Amino acid sequence: MSNETLNVPVENRYFEDYLAGSVYELGAIAVEQEEIISFARRFDPQVFHTDPESAKETIYGGLIASGWHTAGLMMRLFSEHFLSKVASLGSPGVDELRWLKPVRPGDELSARVTVLETKRSRSKPDRGIVHSFIEVMNQNLEVVMSMKAVNFFYCRNADPEAS
Repeated sequence: MSNETLNVPVENRYFEDYLAGSVYELGAIAVEQEEIISFARRFDPQVFHTDPESAKETIYGGLIASGWHTAGLMMRLFSEHFLSKVASLGSPGVDELRWLKPVRPGDELSARVTVLETKRSRSKPDRGIVHSFIEVMNQNLEVVMSMKAVNFFYCRNADPEAS
């Protein structure tokens, strides 16, 4: 499998444009200390996420982003660069979400999506299901988070025989 870019812009992408076996790189996003602290104070108020000084005394040796914050940063990349702006129908959920390495202030995260499988819906032939594996890497290309996602998309061609 080689790294690719989707041939069709996100503004005009449909189910048929997601090809099983393809691997896509999705930009980069900076991790900012203020955002780590703000997110954690609201949603995950553990000391290693909220207090840079106290975090030095934890097993992490410093401030780290909440895994949920990391997932949110991934979602920003996924939404901007992978999910169709015209055909995305949401997701029933994710599987096997793993936080593999701490994410720290100043890190630059990128994402890689491997399309595992695509299936046209039998009961609703105007849409399809895309199963993918998402890896989030830091600037050293270390995988810091991974998960499997399921997404629904409208088909460009409502007639399954036409595609």
